[in-house]
Amino acid sequence: MKISPLSDRALALLRPPADATRPLFWQAPRRRQRWAPYVVAGGFVAALLPITITVLADDYRLAGGWAGALGVAQTVPLLLAVTRPLQAWVIIFAADVLGAALLYGADTASRSWPWPPPAIVGFLVLMACLGLRESTRTLVTVWLVSGAAGVAFGVFPPAGSSSTYLLLIVLTGVMLTVTGAVRRREEAERALAEQATISVAERARRTLLEERARIARELHDVVAHHMSVITVQADSAPYRLTGLDEATRGEFESIASSARESLSEMRRLLAVLRSDGSGQEGERTPQPGVDRLQQLVEATVRSGQPAALSLTSDLPALPPAVDLSAYRIVQEALANVVRHAPGATARISVTCDGRHLTVVVVNGPATGRTSALEDSGTGHGLVGMRERVRLTGGSLDTGPLPDGGFRVAARLPLDPDAASSTATQFHANSAPKDVS
Repeated sequence: MKISPLSDRALALLRPPADATRPLFWQAPRRRQRWAPYVVAGGFVAALLPITITVLADDYRLAGGWAGALGVAQTVPLLLAVTRPLQAWVIIFAADVLGAALLYGADTASRSWPWPPPAIVGFLVLMACLGLRESTRTLVTVWLVSGAAGVAFGVFPPAGSSSTYLLLIVLTGVMLTVTGAVRRREEAERALAEQATISVAERARRTLLEERARIARELHDVVAHHMSVITVQADSAPYRLTGLDEATRGEFESIASSARESLSEMRRLLAVLRSDGSGQEGERTPQPGVDRLQQLVEATVRSGQPAALSLTSDLPALPPAVDLSAYRIVQEALANVVRHAPGATARISVTCDGRHLTVVVVNGPATGRTSALEDSGTGHGLVGMRERVRLTGGSLDTGPLPDGGFRVAARLPLDPDAASSTATQFHANSAPKDVS
């Protein structure tokens, strides 16, 4: 059956959306707070139901059947108003209009008309539920329709009655304004909280991507060095080795050409990863390694932060990625000590068992004013450590100590195969994903 646009809008008004059927205060943290609207509504129903029936039957001399039916229709739907206030208003408003029409023939001398006092109280409770749930447009519509009905009855009042339609118009307007303002403030606070959550997640994601780009820029120098060596060796092989046939010479030329092409592609990639406004000085500076940790510790001590280094003397030749990652982990850990535990003594230990390089940085409790971890500075400290350890295929353990200090322990494998497989996964996950 075809539904006219007017009927369709009427059905949409009566049929609320799914998210509008939740009870009032459904997001309250405590259970008793979530049940409070039902308790309040039930209390008003228990109080108003007998009073309404008694007033209609005794004061207005309305028939007992009509008094009971109107009493139930005007009060019991208040329970429905906790979840569906607009539907409850339709029922109660229809009952109030019907009651006003029936009171034309009742005893209204020196009595309120068209709205008896119990009806006014119940209607105000209903308006409070509406104001806490419905939109401003709906509230204005409800207020205008209710006021228009009161004015229509007030034009021809029964003799000797006391008009209450103006009182109801004023009281409902005030109630809807107050509760509507409360609802809008709650929605604004909820929107701000959601936006803050989104901002924190986006900032963490941006920090992670920036740190990965920084690591990729630093590894460019390491990889470029090896590619340059391959190019030089392939170019000089025909002059260093005698007795090479043409096929072998062509193979060396192909290797050198591929290496040069790879270097060109890496330079283009570095141009994309380079931060805006950065100069070329960083490209000419060799990347640091474990052999420069002593200089790093001495610079930290000169800045006023106590630090001590324990470095194994028989360290083997470290893979470039492990060598650079170990230095950066110690650098980030010392930066966190300076930032979050000023005055605390930091102890750095670097050991190797032949298969893994272990880096441990431990600091004691702060002697000066501290700030929350990762809340000041660049915020890349722990994030950078995790990404560098993940790049090399190692493991990272960080956390507070019982005495108030902090511990950073990184275990980096020296196996180039494990580091290569992890680096491949790192670069695969480095590209930003569309989260829309």
